[in-house]
Amino acid sequence: MAYIRKFKTTSGATGVQVCYKEGSKVVRTVHVGSASSEKGISKLLQKAQGIIDAGKQSLFNLDKYNKK
Repeated sequence: MAYIRKFKTTSGATGVQVCYKEGSKVVRTVHVGSASSEKGISKLLQKAQGIIDAGKQSLFNLDKYNKK
């Protein structure tokens, strides 16, 4: 399971991480970045969601229906 973690850094910015859990234990953390503005935080959250989505596999293979 993967989730996005937001936290305050020592400089006062907001950091964004993607954390991977197995059971109740965090087994891997990917630091996406840190930002001070709302626009920057929003971009980091989008990037973090992209990292999570890239690791997902489709339940069904619909490639044969998408061909023209």
